[in-house]
Amino acid sequence: MLHFERFSLSNGLRVLVHTDTSTPMVAMNILYDVGARDESTDRTGFAHLFEHLMFGGSVNIPEYDEPLQMAGGENNAYTTNDITNYYIQLPLKNIETAFWLESDRMLSLAFSEKSLDVQRKVVCEEFKEHYLNKPYGNAWHLLRELAYKVHPYQWPTIGKNLEQIETADLEVVKAFFYKHYRPCNAIMCIAGNVTVDDVKQLTEKWFGPIEQGDKYVRNVPLEPKQTEARFMETTADVPLDAVYKAWHIPGRLNQSYYACDLLTEILGSGNSSRLYRKLVKELQLFSNINCYQTGSLDPGLLVIEGKVREDKTIEEANAGIEAVISELLSSGVNEDELAKSKNKIESMIAFEDMALLNRANNLAFYELLGDAAKINDEWGKYEAITIEDMLTVAASVFNANNSNTLFYRKK
Repeated sequence: MLHFERFSLSNGLRVLVHTDTSTPMVAMNILYDVGARDESTDRTGFAHLFEHLMFGGSVNIPEYDEPLQMAGGENNAYTTNDITNYYIQLPLKNIETAFWLESDRMLSLAFSEKSLDVQRKVVCEEFKEHYLNKPYGNAWHLLRELAYKVHPYQWPTIGKNLEQIETADLEVVKAFFYKHYRPCNAIMCIAGNVTVDDVKQLTEKWFGPIEQGDKYVRNVPLEPKQTEARFMETTADVPLDAVYKAWHIPGRLNQSYYACDLLTEILGSGNSSRLYRKLVKELQLFSNINCYQTGSLDPGLLVIEGKVREDKTIEEANAGIEAVISELLSSGVNEDELAKSKNKIESMIAFEDMALLNRANNLAFYELLGDAAKINDEWGKYEAITIEDMLTVAASVFNANNSNTLFYRKK
């Protein structure tokens, strides 16, 4: 059971305080309710670009990393299609350094052509390294385009293409910042040997004077129900053929999400999973295979992907996946594998909660979901899933008209 208290500033900043008296460290997590789904089709990759820009100097602090390192701290950030998250861990005695640094970049970035140019080049190099020059690097670009026709999940967080990042100008970048990186669009969690009163005092001092900004109202188009199977193939200079298959699943707040998550454990998590046992060990169709779900706030995807063995065809490999799914739909799951998958999820939840930074991160995320207290109900939702639930959800997800298949052929 994770305990916390909450308060809000008059400018809309929501604050969570999680007290842990056993640690000399303190964690600060600031979650901004903005991700790639909040971009327009002609300006993608901006949320991720901002993840980099936020480290390029703020209005009163030209260097972000140096003062934090001097205070014995470390930091990082990540962007998804749904959120942008920044986090710091440092010794408790230097806690005010974190408040000073984070409040200044929430106030305003330095916004210079030089900083934008530097970070733009960094992101462009990342795009080239991971998405253009890396084997299978564009697979998720293609799979998202195949699966989504309306919703902005149709592009990854890096953006649709290099050109949109290369041509991002300072005025457009500024407008994106003042639209999304405001106190009223942020959730902060402080975790460590702290009191609510101390955190309130520091928060009022450093974040209180920042203007609220206009509350961003999300208006994302709903993805229509898929009514026929979709297929795409591409050829590239890669070592092995690969199969990528995706099915639409409910969003993060839907009860069926938990059954979908358990399905991915049973089908493709580890060497004892159905896909690995049948298609890697027994039939030797794949050299490796995985099954996972995207965990998206809006309806996401359940994905199976695998590299095909040299001596097998991509068609044989795809037929093997379809056969495993057909077997699941006809015979369902058994008590042992459901129990095993639940035990694995329970262990993962418990292990995650051991780290102070993870607790700060997760509490902020659950507050975004509606209430940080929901974090304490998470395991119960998995535990409540029955064999009948699994079969019902599997039949809905693995409907032939809900499938998206990408054949990634080697030259």
